[in-house]
Amino acid sequence: MYDSGTMSDLTRRAALGAAAFQIIRPELVRGQGKAKLTAGLVGAGGRGRQAVVDLLTGSENVELAAMGDLFEDKLEQNLAWLRDAQRHPRIQDRLKVDPDKRFTGFDAYKKVVASGVDIVMLCTPPGWRPLHFEAAVAAGKHVFCEKPFGTDPVGVRRFMEAAKLSEQKKLTVMSGAQRRHQREYVETVDKIKNGEIGDIRALYAYWVGTPVIQQKARDPKWSDMTWQHRNWYSFVWICGDQIVEQHLHNIDVANWVMGTHPVKVAATGGAVWRPKEELYGNIYDHISADFEYANGVRLSSYCRQFPRFDKLYTNISELVVGSKGKSNARDMGTKGENPYVAEHTAMVNSIRGDGPYINHAMAVAESTMTCIMARESAYSGVEVTWDMIMNSKLDLMPKEGSWSYDGKAEVPPLPVPGTYKFV
Repeated sequence: MYDSGTMSDLTRRAALGAAAFQIIRPELVRGQGKAKLTAGLVGAGGRGRQAVVDLLTGSENVELAAMGDLFEDKLEQNLAWLRDAQRHPRIQDRLKVDPDKRFTGFDAYKKVVASGVDIVMLCTPPGWRPLHFEAAVAAGKHVFCEKPFGTDPVGVRRFMEAAKLSEQKKLTVMSGAQRRHQREYVETVDKIKNGEIGDIRALYAYWVGTPVIQQKARDPKWSDMTWQHRNWYSFVWICGDQIVEQHLHNIDVANWVMGTHPVKVAATGGAVWRPKEELYGNIYDHISADFEYANGVRLSSYCRQFPRFDKLYTNISELVVGSKGKSNARDMGTKGENPYVAEHTAMVNSIRGDGPYINHAMAVAESTMTCIMARESAYSGVEVTWDMIMNSKLDLMPKEGSWSYDGKAEVPPLPVPGTYKFV
């Protein structure tokens, strides 16, 4: 999949001639020629704006035609960042976001989906992912979907139902799990699956790094909902905790190598560094988990977010141990282009029919649920099986009546094993 775009788009355009381009409608089957594609961004934060740059850098004849965000100031600031010609000279002529295609509010996603774009880019905080993905698929849109795909079992099961529909409609769904389009990983995982290091005996996954804090303090004028969205990484309902929002990258590699998800997990964790103050919300700062797959192979994972103390230990990696050797999941591959760009190039090629059909929806949804399974085990102190998490009634989403700029949303206390109950 990674090599599907080896010929430059400029070369293709020269060969085909301008007359060969046509507008493609997302409800049509893939492979409609070298079509002009338009994209709409839902979630105009740092990740969203960079995804736009990666999309427009990776493929010619793609335009950004609509943007939506909860906050007008965030939308305008990041549109201005995109329009900085010195920073992004290659994309300026394809930023076509007219004033009437800039949407704000809790229903901005609906307006982006209905704006006539071909690709919807979902880059809001992940608590909203199931609702937004469901709407995009129902409308027949191709989707770039930033990971993770939800923060609770009810939401991820909702995402999975929409994933099935996206497959039936033959929609392209590209995830933000960019390792799946990083050449070193793609080639190495293929070799592992073909027996290069023998039978897999064990796996290890690590994201040992520093915390993510978006705000320094709460503005007294901000309601609960405004505050929690502007400081979203601190609240479990909207971020999922580190193991879901960030460590998913590493756990997804393990599931990719194994070709499936674990069947159970026992985990532990807590907050030894994060102060018990409003700024730091109700997530842990470390979780370790012992997963087991159906064939008995175990995955040991560890994630941690501590401030950058002197000589702080960090480690972001994977390790696969086989009967004939071991691999860090990228050491048997060759270096390729920026994977954040490569995944968008592959997405556009999938839509146009220039490359393999790609739909990451179900695979990365299963990796998301794997991470939630471990978080719930750490929070509750009990072993959690796949069947338990797939039948869990946990729904963290605030009730729809609180979806407003002045909405109230109480923050549950930091989970304590033995007190916190798995449901």
